[in-house]
Amino acid sequence: MRIALAQILSGTEPAANLELVREYTGRAADAGARLVVFPEATMCRFGVPLAPVAEPVDGPWADGVRRIAADFDVTVIAGMFAPAGDGRVTNTLIAAGPGSSKQPSDRLWAHYDKIHLYDAFGFTESRTVAPGHEPVVITVDGVRVGLSVCYDIRFPELYTELALRGAQLIVVCASWGAGPGKLEQWRLLVRARALDSTSYVAAAGQADPGQDLAASGAPTGVGGSLVASPLGEVIASAGSHPELVFADIDVDRVARARDAIAVLRNRSAFARADRAESVE
Repeated sequence: MRIALAQILSGTEPAANLELVREYTGRAADAGARLVVFPEATMCRFGVPLAPVAEPVDGPWADGVRRIAADFDVTVIAGMFAPAGDGRVTNTLIAAGPGSSKQPSDRLWAHYDKIHLYDAFGFTESRTVAPGHEPVVITVDGVRVGLSVCYDIRFPELYTELALRGAQLIVVCASWGAGPGKLEQWRLLVRARALDSTSYVAAAGQADPGQDLAASGAPTGVGGSLVASPLGEVIASAGSHPELVFADIDVDRVARARDAIAVLRNRSAFARADRAESVE
């Protein structure tokens, strides 16, 4: 299966960002991609109040993504914000398959709410964003695809769980924060999670918006989107500017990696001292 990572530069207007989704999806479909992955915060970049732009996952913006997926006969994954019900929003990925509609059907329509919130590096996402609680795996053209968002990538157990639930490809949609060593950490973490899960990891990030926005302290992107193989090899990557990156996914490589490395099969519960049979 051919996939595309759309490394875009989201602005503050959801309608304009939806047009970016349409443009990049059309280009990806023309090149044979069956899955197009957009970054976290595709709907609206960080650094502005999110509650005023948040919409339900069956609202107009998400419906626009569904129409784009239908128009180009591909699956689209994109980041948006939805009301959480407590004054905050959820940091949400929506996944829309070809021909998706609001009517019940066997066509793909799913969403994932970011579990691990970015309360790190001086940023407190949990003030305005409510956490999700459930890992999500979808199926795209017979390939099992796990969903994750940005800071999730620092938590290996989520990727292991997604693999145990059948994921062969795990996408991580990000708007990575700038700072010394952060781009190198991003690349290293993507490759490490591929090895942890013996899965492909497709990491789509926001492009680098430049010094002015980066200096705001909000995680507005650094570029560096990449795809890692189940053995941790970088098979496709982007620079810092807006770009469309392609990779071909071979699920047989996942099976071979899992036979060779076997980290999923060899997992063990850790012994806990407070539950030992005897303590000296």
